[in-house]
Amino acid sequence: MINTEKIFIISAPSGTGKSSLIKAFLKKEKIIKVKLSISFTTRLIRPNEKNGIDYYFISKKKFKCMIKKNKFLEYAKVFNNYYGTSLKNTKKILVSGKNILFDIDWKGARQIKKIYPHSKSIFLIPPSKKELLKRLYKRNQDTKLVILKRMKNFLKEMKHYLEYDYLIINDNFDYSISNLKSIIHSYSLLTSYQDIKNKKLIHNLLEL
Repeated sequence: MINTEKIFIISAPSGTGKSSLIKAFLKKEKIIKVKLSISFTTRLIRPNEKNGIDYYFISKKKFKCMIKKNKFLEYAKVFNNYYGTSLKNTKKILVSGKNILFDIDWKGARQIKKIYPHSKSIFLIPPSKKELLKRLYKRNQDTKLVILKRMKNFLKEMKHYLEYDYLIINDNFDYSISNLKSIIHSYSLLTSYQDIKNKKLIHNLLEL
């Protein structure tokens, strides 16, 4: 039986610093065995990205073929590109006993929550609109037109923050990593989770 209490979802408006935060967290917190779910996408690979590490970069034709074969746990179209989570890869990680972290938008989060209702979701927001705009320009990945579209889309995404269990304001990077660590660590201490993990110990303690 898959333990759905090991599933975490993190979403954020574009430019909030989500990808950088996740990379730094995974590098620092290897002890808690968190595995990042790598999504499939049809968008072009960026200079600092690697196939199979940041995303699985595939064609739209192949992506649509995977949709027809029901190979995705969830998928969505964002800025004329498709993004999707492999059902097979997700099950493989869960069966291995590791915590799994999904880096997806609110649409994908909704889909996963329907399948795994006990999963925990985290929404990351910037300290201000001014700072968000600054970060979008600083990362030097998009044209001015795309940046304007992302800023317009920001308001649409922000409206969904109440659908999430936790909210992190990404102002201080180290503090944000600490908050993410606290969320994942604290959830592993829930009685329902510990009852499964330490069943033998609890049983022995209850014996007369």
